[in-house]
Amino acid sequence: MTLPLQAARLSPRVCLALLGALLVALLAVPATTSPARADGPGVGAPWVVTLGDSYISGEAGRWAGSSNASSARADALGATAYYDNASGTGEAINRCHRSKSSEAYIGGGVNGLNLACSGATTATSDGDNFKPGIDFFDNGAGKIGQANALQQFAASHNVRMVVLSIGGNDFNFASIVQSCVVDFLYSPSWAKDYCRDDSSVTTNFTSANIAAVKARIAGAFRNVQTAMRNAGYSDTSWTLMVQTYPSPIPRGSGIRYSQSGYTRQSTGGCGFWNGDADWANDYALPTINATVTGAIAASGLPNAKVLDLATAFNGRRLCENTVGLYEERGIASWQSPGAVDQTEWINQIRTVSTCCSNSPYYVQESLHPNYWAQLATRSCVRQAYNGGTTRGGRCTISGIGLVNGEPRMALQ
Repeated sequence: MTLPLQAARLSPRVCLALLGALLVALLAVPATTSPARADGPGVGAPWVVTLGDSYISGEAGRWAGSSNASSARADALGATAYYDNASGTGEAINRCHRSKSSEAYIGGGVNGLNLACSGATTATSDGDNFKPGIDFFDNGAGKIGQANALQQFAASHNVRMVVLSIGGNDFNFASIVQSCVVDFLYSPSWAKDYCRDDSSVTTNFTSANIAAVKARIAGAFRNVQTAMRNAGYSDTSWTLMVQTYPSPIPRGSGIRYSQSGYTRQSTGGCGFWNGDADWANDYALPTINATVTGAIAASGLPNAKVLDLATAFNGRRLCENTVGLYEERGIASWQSPGAVDQTEWINQIRTVSTCCSNSPYYVQESLHPNYWAQLATRSCVRQAYNGGTTRGGRCTISGIGLVNGEPRMALQ
């Protein structure tokens, strides 16, 4: 973080206001036309399509690690990181944040299309900010749901695998993070106020809500199946790869900054009490992921597999004691030898450092897999595609250094 310690003590209300914007983003996909060539189901070059929310869209994909001294040290993709319109001059929809480092682009003769949307839930929201869900929404003026967009695209392209990350925002992920950071900033170390017992947090984890979210996720899976059937695919001709959520912060004992004072947030950008970090890893994340995977059986899809990311970034998480900021590790930039192994793969929770007009950061990038993590996930997606013979598995770090520009990962 670029915020000095003194400012952190004086600005919790500023932090609260800025955190309220966490994860706000949107996506729109132009309707595709009828096929003009002999491509389509089972014909032509293969495609992998990604659907879902910010944990697959590419949010935070601009940044390779973090530095409070200079944003340039970690700026892997620059200001055009999220440009995705036809001319390459901007975003198709403001704050979509489908980055160039997105996991969709596995290469090796396989094409990639990223239809995911930062901030998306299972259902489309067409309020102040349009956020397409995994449904068939169509307002007749170019705004369509992600299942609708997939159906239109798949009808004229050979889609072999659809990778989907959805459900986190149905559990109100952004508001949970906000509660945890605000409780950290507002309470002293001798009288800790934990977010894990806040009513605004616990209501997301009642049995009734978990069941309701599971049903919505199962419905989203069936919408993907319907989209592919409508596009001319049999259930056995493609795979739905359901992606779980990774742990973004370690348990409290693994955080390298003390709970005393404000450095955990003002320097590290990880303002959680140890007790809340433990709760996030031991209860919240497993509950969300179990709901996502449980929805597969509830959906009845015969062609779904799981890409398990729960521990994919362990050892490289935000504020973990095995990595550090560039200045803490004495590393010049993201291009320096060893940077991938010594810097964080999860973006800082940014507050005051995003408030100025010349800031390169977005609040919505907070607590998301960054450039390193997205390339790591891309490696696992490639291994899951497996030359067209798709397989699920658990994605983990398998070694140090880079292979063809990507972290060393294994799908087990």
